[in-house]
Amino acid sequence: MTGRRVVVVGYHAAELLDIACVTSTLIAANVQGGAPLYDACLATPSGRPITCASGLTLQGQRSLQRVTGPLDTLIVSGGIGHEDAAEDRLIVAHVRRLARESRRVASVCTGAAVLAAAGLLDGRRATTHWQYAPVLAARHPEIVVDADPIFIREGKVATAAGVTSALDLTLAFIEEDHGPALARKVARNLVTYLQRPGNQAQMSMFTEGPPPGNHLVRQVVDHITCHLEADLSTAALAAGAGVSERHLTRLFLRHLGQTPGRFVRRARTEAAAHLLAATSLPMAAIATQCGFGTAETLRQAFVDRYGIPPSRYRLTQGGNGSFVT
Repeated sequence: MTGRRVVVVGYHAAELLDIACVTSTLIAANVQGGAPLYDACLATPSGRPITCASGLTLQGQRSLQRVTGPLDTLIVSGGIGHEDAAEDRLIVAHVRRLARESRRVASVCTGAAVLAAAGLLDGRRATTHWQYAPVLAARHPEIVVDADPIFIREGKVATAAGVTSALDLTLAFIEEDHGPALARKVARNLVTYLQRPGNQAQMSMFTEGPPPGNHLVRQVVDHITCHLEADLSTAALAAGAGVSERHLTRLFLRHLGQTPGRFVRRARTEAAAHLLAATSLPMAAIATQCGFGTAETLRQAFVDRYGIPPSRYRLTQGGNGSFVT
C-alpha cells in the first residue's frame, strides 16, 4: 500500500521548522494510523542538500525538476530565503507545474511568496507570517492578504501563517483525509493542542509584544486581565483610574488601537478559549469566570472573534479536564 504523495518544497535558507512540522506530523499519522497513510518527501532544486536558516543542512530526497504528478499535496516551505526562491524562475516554474498535478496546494509562512510568484494566489484570500504580510500585499495587490488567521483554505489552495502554524494546517489535512479521531491521536502524540481553528488569530493578548508604554493604560490593562469577572465597563475602569471615560478611551485608542470595551471583550474571549481548551468546566461556569454572565453572551463573543461557537472550539482542542482549576 502506498500512501498519499506529499511533496514539501525546500530551498536555500528555508525554515527547518516549516519543513519538520509538516513531515513529522505526517509520519506521526502513519504511526498512529497503523498504515502508510502518507508518502512524504522533501524536494529541492536538483535534489541538492539545502542549508536551512538555522544553519543545519538537509538532504533533498527528490529533485524538484524530476518530481511528477499526480500528487496529493504540494507544500512550499517558508524561511528567510523566500525572496530568492520567489525570484528563482526554476523553482517558481516547477511549483506552478506541480500545482496543476496536485489535489491540494499549500504554503507555510513566507512560502506564500513563492505561490504568489507562481500566480497561484491571484484573486484569492491568503495569509502569511504577520511580519511579512504588508510586503506580500504591496507586491501582489491581486491577492487579498489577511494577516490575522493561522491558516486560510480557498478551494484547493491553503496558506498558513508563521512557522508552527504548519502543524495546525497539517493536522487539519489529516482530519480532512482520515477523520478527527486520527487527528486527535496525532496531536496527543506530538504533545500539542489539537489543531487550532484556521481562523484563530496569529497574535493574541498572550503572545503580543510588551504592555503599552503609558503607565495608566498599563495599570488598567493589568487590572482587566486579573479581574475578568469584575465590572469592567468603561465607566468603572475610568473611575478606578481616576480619569474621565473620554480620556481613558482616548488613551486606549492611542496606545492599543482599540477602545476599553473592545479590549475587555477580547481579553475575556481569549481567556474563555484557554479554559475551553484546558479544562472541562461547563460553558456556564466559563462564562461566569470570564465575566460574560451567560453562556449565550459567551457564544456570541466567541463567534464574533473566532468564527465558530465555543462548543466547536472545545471539540477541536480536545479539552479533557486534565487541568481543571
